[in-house]
Amino acid sequence: MPSFKLDDQQIEFQPGETVIQAARKAGVDIPHYCWHPGLSVAANCRMCLVEVLPPPGRPALMLDVLRFDEAKGDYIKAKKPKLQPSCQLQAGDGMEVKSQTSEPVREARAAVQEFLLLNHPVDCPICDQAGECRLQDYWLEHSGKSKRMKDEIVHKPKAVDFGPTIVYDAERCIVCTRCVRFCDEVVKDPVLDKRERGNLGEIVLAPGRQLDHAYTLMTEHVCPVGALTAKDFRFKARVWFLRSVSSVCVGCATGCNSYTDFDPRDQTVYRYRPRDNAEVNQFWMCDEGMLDYRRIQEARVLRPRLAGQPSTGAKEAIDAAVELLRGVRPAVLLSAEHSSEDNLAVLELARALGGTQVFFTGRPPGKGDDILRHPDKNPNRAGVLALAPNAGDYQALGAAIQAGSVSVLLALGSQVDGDAGALGGVPVVSLSVHEGPISRAARVLLPVASWAEAQGSYVNAKLKLQLSERAVAPRGESRPASRWILELGARLNLSLSFSKPSEVRGRLPGASSVGAGAPV
Repeated sequence: MPSFKLDDQQIEFQPGETVIQAARKAGVDIPHYCWHPGLSVAANCRMCLVEVLPPPGRPALMLDVLRFDEAKGDYIKAKKPKLQPSCQLQAGDGMEVKSQTSEPVREARAAVQEFLLLNHPVDCPICDQAGECRLQDYWLEHSGKSKRMKDEIVHKPKAVDFGPTIVYDAERCIVCTRCVRFCDEVVKDPVLDKRERGNLGEIVLAPGRQLDHAYTLMTEHVCPVGALTAKDFRFKARVWFLRSVSSVCVGCATGCNSYTDFDPRDQTVYRYRPRDNAEVNQFWMCDEGMLDYRRIQEARVLRPRLAGQPSTGAKEAIDAAVELLRGVRPAVLLSAEHSSEDNLAVLELARALGGTQVFFTGRPPGKGDDILRHPDKNPNRAGVLALAPNAGDYQALGAAIQAGSVSVLLALGSQVDGDAGALGGVPVVSLSVHEGPISRAARVLLPVASWAEAQGSYVNAKLKLQLSERAVAPRGESRPASRWILELGARLNLSLSFSKPSEVRGRLPGASSVGAGAPV
């Protein structure tokens, strides 16, 4: 494989890759603002400049410059090598490139950083980007000097409402055009553009438009500074208090890889962010997915419940469930909303009781597109069918109930893809995360931990098994479904194939090769 030398490290590359692309793959960071691996090259921020050494026997291209001489107190003529933006520079076999070890590069990056901060407002204490802002990080790494300009900064519009989800601050904007290119190239909706030049440049909306497509929060996410902020996260948390786990979006069957950001002090999830996976979601997530964290707190079932009672104790609920399940062969309703672990645990209990009728359901379909959004709004339909290939759908369950072949239903999940009345008067033991048609019809309701409160595996529409890590502790009296199943199994004197929740994953197809958020 061809390679080039970057500082003191040999970097291999594929033909056609740029220097910054090859360096990124090798884990070497070249500072940048405007470049993004999923967008076209703009090369306008000039932060990624590098020095390319000439081949032996060929002189370097030098530029005439004026350099300030401290001893003389005046500018003198000098020379410096012509630097090149590494985002635009094609890697070549045998090329020798200097980044951190080049004094001209260090000077250039410090100058670029100073230039970008000349008119930047000093509002870091109230900026939502504080703590993960490249202007802050690169100032420490490549400048570290106080601003020399004493003039009043150029003032621009602040807190501009770009649409239902995004606020724009033109004073913080470095006009890298990432947001413009993302809308143009990924979403195919050229709603943003740049106007004016120099220090008057800013991002504007197309006349008569709002930033209101299905990927507005991703438009904000690609902003490297605090110019675009999300109304949902704005002024709600400081990122240095947040912790992150690798997770999988459960908003649809695409299964986008994500980070779940939460505050460990109050066990609250504050946002989802995309996590790179070239085989699943590349670098992106949709608005529906990034806002899906809200369901961790909304409409939750947090306490056991018996029909006609607002809540009850766990012991009473288990007693009632055991009474319904003892001596019968229950039908089981699996859920494409839930992890494979939850589904396998419920299926094991039903089979141990002699149940042979298996059905599945989930959230009803919704809008899709050709970018990421899948019309199937369930994260694990393929996982359920891998566990129970002959499972009938919700309509088949309704037909079985009408035929009188279902005496008791053991159900996982809360939503149904059909008429909720199809459950009829059949006694239902429900394990649910949220309130919904199934939980409302339940004779016994047991609260289940959400996807953010328990590790779980999901199989997306492309049949990739992915693991989502636990972020926060279960809310209220909810527990992972496997814990409720183990307790029910013990009370019913059943022998299950697992004796603790951690053993469930080992019984999943392909589980031995799955890592956190990584496809099999």
